[in-house]
Amino acid sequence: MTIRESIELREKDILSPYATLSMNSVGRRFPETECDIRPVFQRDRDRILHSKAFRRLKDKTQVFLTPEGDHYRTRLTHTLEVSQNARTIAKALRLNEDLVEAIALGHDLGHTPFGHAGERALNRVCKYGFEHSEQSLRVVDILERDGRGLNLTAETRDGILNHSFSKQPSTLEGKLVRLSDKIAYMHHDMDDAIRAGILKDDSVPEEIGSVIGHTLSERLDSFIHDIITQSRDKDDIIMSENVREALLSLRRWMFENVYRDPIAKGQEGKAESLVETLYTYFLNRPDKLPEEYRVLMAERDELPERVVCDYISSMTDRYAIGLYNSLFIPMPWLVK
Repeated sequence: MTIRESIELREKDILSPYATLSMNSVGRRFPETECDIRPVFQRDRDRILHSKAFRRLKDKTQVFLTPEGDHYRTRLTHTLEVSQNARTIAKALRLNEDLVEAIALGHDLGHTPFGHAGERALNRVCKYGFEHSEQSLRVVDILERDGRGLNLTAETRDGILNHSFSKQPSTLEGKLVRLSDKIAYMHHDMDDAIRAGILKDDSVPEEIGSVIGHTLSERLDSFIHDIITQSRDKDDIIMSENVREALLSLRRWMFENVYRDPIAKGQEGKAESLVETLYTYFLNRPDKLPEEYRVLMAERDELPERVVCDYISSMTDRYAIGLYNSLFIPMPWLVK
């Protein structure tokens, strides 16, 4: 018996009857030899962790564009906080932590530079639309490893594609990441807003605070405990009605007071214009795209509009700004 097989049997003995067992995975898009050490979802996690798209998350905006300070979240730190929250809950519910972590680490791989501002811009100018969850799946299916993709399992791919609030993953692990994503970004976005002076720690309305707490740590603790308590020994990931309503009320309040705040969002118009300009430039000049993207059109018959979105969404904030400057900002020159 291999180490992988012994781990799979251990999962069967230890995990919840509602957990997704590695041995029961639907499988990968393309068959491949099993690892003798790692179960399939652990391999998914490792492939995502070592991908180029994952490394680029460190220079992509979460909420605050180019903030002055070292402690504001990036898309990478958001991803890690989603993973940690989800794994804490998964361990308590005896769900598959490897699958949870794989989905969490991969859910935002397709996010644009400049956060949702970049996403809005691409969705507006690309006639086929743009959604970061669909792009994340495209990253792991096609764009990584020079067009070969990461060949992840169906369960990880499903969780990545369906992590948005309006969608429904097919596994409890996917449902858990979907909810952990919302909890994580509201928690850390509020922390960043407090650091920026946009909010105070006691700014949350009393009708919300009386249900889930009056401090950041109290609210995060309330959400996690409630999910564990309500979902334990159930074939679903749920919250109690009053805590769920408090979560939705907090989300609405955050949109009113942070996500639309002129200080936090003052640069987003510039970012959207930058993304739109780059999109138009490369759509009209596909020969200027890097070779790996030209190959997608030449050998896979990918649409130019989609490939230009692939290139721009892959950019970090810093790379996009640098490229824009090199293409459109006059540079000083010296007469010899």
